[in-house]
Amino acid sequence: MNKPINDQSLDTLFREARSQNAWKDEPVGETLVQAIYDLMRWGPTSANCSPARFVFLTSKTAKERLKPFLLENNVDKVMRAPVCAIIAHDLEFFEKIPQLFPHNPEAKDWFSGNEELARTTAFRNGSLQGAYFMIAARALGLDCGPMSGFDNEGVDQEFFRGGTIKSNFLCSIGYGDPTGVFDRSPRLSFDEACQVL
Repeated sequence: MNKPINDQSLDTLFREARSQNAWKDEPVGETLVQAIYDLMRWGPTSANCSPARFVFLTSKTAKERLKPFLLENNVDKVMRAPVCAIIAHDLEFFEKIPQLFPHNPEAKDWFSGNEELARTTAFRNGSLQGAYFMIAARALGLDCGPMSGFDNEGVDQEFFRGGTIKSNFLCSIGYGDPTGVFDRSPRLSFDEACQVL
């Protein structure tokens, strides 16, 4: 049975979590990047398909490769961040199903012959894993700057040329500079967004 976490943890993960736009000049080491992945990988996905793939851009040279594909207002957010993650998904994730879903390895066949099902499953579950990634990063004391303002096709050509991996969104991580946070925008209330039937 799950136990509720305390209010301070809920604040860190949700209520005080913000999209970060500016960064302190503090590095994020590879050990911490690996710790984020090692947490987020436990989040559930459909048939444990785990289609998300990550490229962590930590050097100026690596971020320069991404720069031509960014919308202008996202350039500084990426270039000044200690790390920018390309969060992507593998359209042939099903090749790993015998490893990841060993009690039913034939589940691979659900997707291998159905391109549309494979595509939607990869995108949906890869997006879900991207959200787990941000929650894990926040849980480990980092701030996140997710963004979708970039040329996906250009990024795919640059980082995943000729392969089955497709970019979804970007997420810069690091220690946020409070001057780079806007006033919080409103959210829909329960009654505006939900039904209970």
